[in-house]
Amino acid sequence: MIATPALRPRRFLSTALVLLAGCASVTPESRLRAGLLDAGLSPRMAGCMTQHMVDRLNLAQLRRLQSLASLRKSHLGEMTVDRFLYKVRALEDPEIFLVTSKAAIRCAI
Repeated sequence: MIATPALRPRRFLSTALVLLAGCASVTPESRLRAGLLDAGLSPRMAGCMTQHMVDRLNLAQLRRLQSLASLRKSHLGEMTVDRFLYKVRALEDPEIFLVTSKAAIRCAI
């Protein structure tokens, strides 16, 4: 079937929407890593911790961790793991703190 000139814009629009939807679907792993980087952790530490954390926390807990990304704006420079864990503890979720601190210990060694 040959596309008529009137159908070409629709086909282009539907293709563009499919491609845009693919770009919008960011994995929890990439969001967690970006959040840890935004919080001020080093790229090596953020990548390592992400591998140990992403499968152990649910989406609601991962979103709560994202709230820590605003920390870097108030503290210029790279954040220490100790300071980051202090802020994680302030979230008052024992599971988030346990998973995060275990990941930090594994990655620091």
